[in-house]
Amino acid sequence: MKSFEDKVVVITGAGGGMGREMALYAAREGALLAISDWNAESLAETVDLVKEIGAEVRSDVIDVSDRAAMGTWATAVAEQFGRVNVVVNNAGVTVTGDFEEMSYEDFDWIVGVNFNGVVNGTKEFLPHLIASGDGALVNISSLFGLISMPGQTAYNATKYAVRGFTEALREEMLINKHNVSVTCVHPGGIKTGISRNGRKTASQDGAKLDELFDKKLARMTAEKAARIILDGTKKKQARVLVGIDAHIIHHAAKLAGSRYQDFVAWGSPRVVPKKKR
Repeated sequence: MKSFEDKVVVITGAGGGMGREMALYAAREGALLAISDWNAESLAETVDLVKEIGAEVRSDVIDVSDRAAMGTWATAVAEQFGRVNVVVNNAGVTVTGDFEEMSYEDFDWIVGVNFNGVVNGTKEFLPHLIASGDGALVNISSLFGLISMPGQTAYNATKYAVRGFTEALREEMLINKHNVSVTCVHPGGIKTGISRNGRKTASQDGAKLDELFDKKLARMTAEKAARIILDGTKKKQARVLVGIDAHIIHHAAKLAGSRYQDFVAWGSPRVVPKKKR
């Protein structure tokens, strides 16, 4: 896939951040877009931006954890455009805090969006990708789908799950000789609103956590991340690491083996804001 010209590109979580930037990237290359987000206002802003470029776009306000809604959307997209070439399961949320403080409600919420949303998007759109004869599936995991971090038990669980699911699915596509490339993406710190829009447990200082993420951890722009992701998609890469932090931390953890967990447990309290008392 040398470009996205005349390709039907589906992107979830397109109301902002990497999702919006991927929509803009694909639009500039002449793609036909089908985008969704749970936030109608932010989704409408993305629609206006891609229309300014001249792209044809369909937009739907959807909660990716709603399986029936995702099925209806996939059918409608395929009927409208006649095909689906690329699907990017990008929608994601965070819950920060120690597991012992976390409610089942928060845990189920993040699993519903981060993992079930990927499963739903994959299941409903996969037949159309296979039928296209030249499909590409892109699932967004995280650096935290490669290493664990304290305070991120729920997020780690979902992003590791996305990784395992995606890698196994890629093997199935190869075995069954379906011409669908499958790419698992592991971004590091990207300048998006994911921290500000996420949930925190009661003892967490949300304002300080957001400040830490925005000023120190989020090093790469969403625009650059989008370019790396979609360039990797064109090359049919199985794994895409996004950001120098993702590369360094991933490879350092591989060298340290399971001992990296001890280093993280030692260093994290020196970086993460103290809990409320």
